Amino acid sequence: MTSLHDLPYPALERALVADGLRPAHARALWQAVHREGATQLTERPDFSPPLARWAAEHTGAGGRYFLDAPTVAADTASSDGLTRKFLLRLADGQTIETVLMGYTGRSTACVSTQAGCAMGCVFCATGQMGFVRHLRAGEIVAQVLHVQRTLRARGAARLRNLVLMGMGEPLHNADAVLTALEILTDDRGAALAPGRVTISTVGVVPGILRLAEEKRAFNLAVSLHSADAAERAALVPASRRWPLAELIAACRAYGAKTGRRIFFEWTLIAGTNDSPAHAEQVAALLSGIYAHVNLIPLNPTDGFSGAATAGAAAREFQRVLRERGLPSTVRQRRGIDVAAGCGQLRAEKARAVATTLSPSQ
Repeated sequence: MTSLHDLPYPALERALVADGLRPAHARALWQAVHREGATQLTERPDFSPPLARWAAEHTGAGGRYFLDAPTVAADTASSDGLTRKFLLRLADGQTIETVLMGYTGRSTACVSTQAGCAMGCVFCATGQMGFVRHLRAGEIVAQVLHVQRTLRARGAARLRNLVLMGMGEPLHNADAVLTALEILTDDRGAALAPGRVTISTVGVVPGILRLAEEKRAFNLAVSLHSADAAERAALVPASRRWPLAELIAACRAYGAKTGRRIFFEWTLIAGTNDSPAHAEQVAALLSGIYAHVNLIPLNPTDGFSGAATAGAAAREFQRVLRERGLPSTVRQRRGIDVAAGCGQLRAEKARAVATTLSPSQ
């Protein structure tokens, strides 16, 4: 069986025409799936008789197509009511995380691209759990549609921003990610603006060069965390495969080919990478790159003993960057009380299950 959520519009249209329907039927089906976020396609009064018959024959029991419909394993809201985290269960039982963040007049979704992650970043809950599998394009799309249904049910602001910064490394699963984004930015459906989509990577150099070559209109965020090769390799093991110098060269090539700004993510870890000297290093490293640095106080995890940088130290770090002409933002900490850092809710639920199943001492 094939998920309808896996198919970009041209592929869906070809499939329906091959079954004897007209291109107009593809548009109606696409809008039901991607604009309305339909979870079932039978007995819809808005479908024409030919499309209704097709849906009954091909999307019901024993049909050739299905809809990705993850179930909610956990749904937690922060105490301020602005952040909501979903633990979604996929058809094979794997669970992934999707976060909805509300701001004044806008909403942002953070979605997963893999179950687990192979990159092994030492301070990241997902990296600590290891890699399970890639998500299909449809499983990525389904997370966004779940968020949109949630927003509609609350009468909240329409989803404006999408970040692929949840569980997994997007550029390790680049084909599925780019297919999902083709679907999500199609203006006949979810119609997300490409310039409001951010792909985050720990530095998968071939993926960055692919985005540069294809001149994709998405934002690129690179998780840097250190401007010293040895220190970065200790925090981000993937840096041993794609060393810091090679990563920065790829970023310069990306900037030269696309003219687009790169967002560099810097997790502030007290006593590790948060001194003024570290700020001087990053300013020197990124010299000549059209860059913006997002400073992110560490989200604590059970698998990493580091602590978040204090506010005064973060402001001093930012002052040094500003004096060196490098714009930056200290990211507002959101959802700490609902384990909103990627992988944290899944890890928390797994520990709870293990505790329940373990024999009493």
